[in-house]
Amino acid sequence: MHHLIDEYLNYLTVEKGVSRNTIDAYSRDLGRYAGFIGEEGTRGIGGIGTEELISFLASLQKEGLAANSVNRALAAIRGFYKYLLREKKVEHTPVAHIELARVWMRLPDVLSREEMELLLAQPGAATPADCRDSAMLELVYATGIRVSELIGLTVNSINWQVGYLVAMGKGEKERIVPVGRTAYDRVKHYLESARPLLLKGGESDFLFLNRSGKGITRQGFWKIVKKYAAKAGLGKRVHPHTFRHSFASHLLEGGADLRSVQIMLGHADISTTQIYTHVTRERLKEIHRKFHPRG
Repeated sequence: MHHLIDEYLNYLTVEKGVSRNTIDAYSRDLGRYAGFIGEEGTRGIGGIGTEELISFLASLQKEGLAANSVNRALAAIRGFYKYLLREKKVEHTPVAHIELARVWMRLPDVLSREEMELLLAQPGAATPADCRDSAMLELVYATGIRVSELIGLTVNSINWQVGYLVAMGKGEKERIVPVGRTAYDRVKHYLESARPLLLKGGESDFLFLNRSGKGITRQGFWKIVKKYAAKAGLGKRVHPHTFRHSFASHLLEGGADLRSVQIMLGHADISTTQIYTHVTRERLKEIHRKFHPRG
């Protein structure tokens, strides 16, 4: 089965332009599926039935995977069999009558405006790295871009005359997002004063650099977030995506329309953005309880 999986992933990459993150996730899910089927002793891809697939999905749930993760694995398998049917590698699919597991909507982790202000105030500008960290945190909160989009920014990604950046989202789709004055000033200062010191005479197109003059990695940004969240003493879980969630929630709290937030986040479906309206309602209930005399 593994060579068929490789063919499918190559098809998604070359012909469909699917993002690297999605390819990696599908590769893990399909690899796990192939391993499970191999352990079951099923002979050949054509010999796999609905019963085996249900057993596989049940094994994922027993491992404690969330409904979202099980659904993603099922989506990967469904797409895989659709490809095999089209290429006439199989004559039937075991996925046809299996529905997506019910996904209980979980509200994303967000920080209040006060908590975000406290966190953003932590880096300072004593060193080039501090200046870079401040610029990165301000920019990711100001734009709501994903971590993969942040670390992929180049020195030409920001239009300094108009004040917006071009983010490369999922499926290699570009979108334009306004930067905002504070983030604009921090990134401009970093670019002019700190980045040349981090570059150390070398060359790089990446906007944000590590101490070796190379582009910041996903893990590197995670460490930056973890460092300043601890320094701020917020007492709650903060991860890189918290900035994106907070960006969307604060915009909606301030009166922004859902469609505009959807465009800035780069969501293909507005239903994905609607989860933030639930966050806003929770925030409104909290304010009502706190300040209303009958709350």
